[in-house]
Amino acid sequence: MLNFVFPPQIQAGIASGAYEVVRQSATGQLIGLARDTATGQFVGHAVGMVSNGIPLNPITVPMQFAQMYQTHRGFTATLNGINAIQSSLGVLQATTAVIGVGVVATAALSAVNLWQTLKLREDLKQLKLDVRDGFIDLKQALRDQGTDIIEHIDEVARDITFQQHRLELIKAYGRFLEASKLMKTALSIQDSIARTTELANARQTLSEALAIYNNPHLLSETCAAGQLRRFECAWAIEQTLALSYQLQGELAAASDRVSYLRDTLQQNCLAVANNCETEEELEFLFPELTRIHHHDLAVLEVWQNQMDWARSLSPSERQLLASADFNDAEKFENGNNAASLAKPPELTLYEELQPKSHPDSLSDQLKFLFSSSLRRQYETYISEQSAAVGYKALVPANLEKASNLAVANLYWYFKVKQESEQEEAVAV
Repeated sequence: MLNFVFPPQIQAGIASGAYEVVRQSATGQLIGLARDTATGQFVGHAVGMVSNGIPLNPITVPMQFAQMYQTHRGFTATLNGINAIQSSLGVLQATTAVIGVGVVATAALSAVNLWQTLKLREDLKQLKLDVRDGFIDLKQALRDQGTDIIEHIDEVARDITFQQHRLELIKAYGRFLEASKLMKTALSIQDSIARTTELANARQTLSEALAIYNNPHLLSETCAAGQLRRFECAWAIEQTLALSYQLQGELAAASDRVSYLRDTLQQNCLAVANNCETEEELEFLFPELTRIHHHDLAVLEVWQNQMDWARSLSPSERQLLASADFNDAEKFENGNNAASLAKPPELTLYEELQPKSHPDSLSDQLKFLFSSSLRRQYETYISEQSAAVGYKALVPANLEKASNLAVANLYWYFKVKQESEQEEAVAV
């Protein structure tokens, strides 16, 4: 369950009933904004989000985007959001220099897994690392990983195919930087027509970057782990495109763009899971794709809900929102650095599931996160097979309540059993 974290004073007001968390009138969704229950005045915004007791720390989606209630006054959040995307993009793109193209070594995947990626992002935020041409110096960043990793980075750098990929990624990152500068300039322009023109130019440049990251030829030459990194870079560009519409005041277009990104993200993640070929890749992908599902998708949904809510406001409510002073809330925002340095719960989850499932089952559990239709197919198969052998408890109503672990394991139990019986029948 998703909950919002507010500054202490506002949190106390919510607890006492003096304040309330705003909801969308149509859906009842919380949007992370508090208002005075007596006067209706907006008093502050959330400074964090928690899901099932775990602070959200997405891989690709800046939390600042879920705090831009006042587009005309949200310049700081906008700049921070663009800078956060720039940092994430630099880290995600840089890790391709370890993953390379084609088959990737197990040690290389471990060096840039979810935990290491979050640490690298935090190091970049703390200015311990620099981004040059869209890449960080991984030999410096991963120097404590051992000489094998350093040698592997050198080996990848010598690969001609990766050199070609690297040049394209540098070009894409350069387009992103150019577009980011245009957007930052637009923030300082008072004339609305000139500002719109600047944002339109930024979108054109972002579209050029997006085309490079989504190049099907480049994607086809990489393993599943490499594909995920390219997709993550593309999602960062998509977010920036949505932001450009929001800054222009075109909330309907921005909401549509975020909705499209949410669909694309799920499709991309499912494609990556389907392309996973080895247990080593699964060990790398399972925690990261799980984090994307639980964190990134959740923040994108909040961002879209907030824009849809803003569109539904009456003129008087818009005026109230525009005049609200949220400066006090800014003092309590933090960068989730502690969450970045701690062992991600998704890694622990994978370690707990691994002895309870074989790789095919684990792979399917991952796919279930992004395809409810696939899970329903498995439930139907289990129900049919169990009925044939008299297992009365495995009916659809019960299977709907079962965990992904249970459904995937039951499916493979019956699948292996069925294939064994068919082989025995052929032998006879």
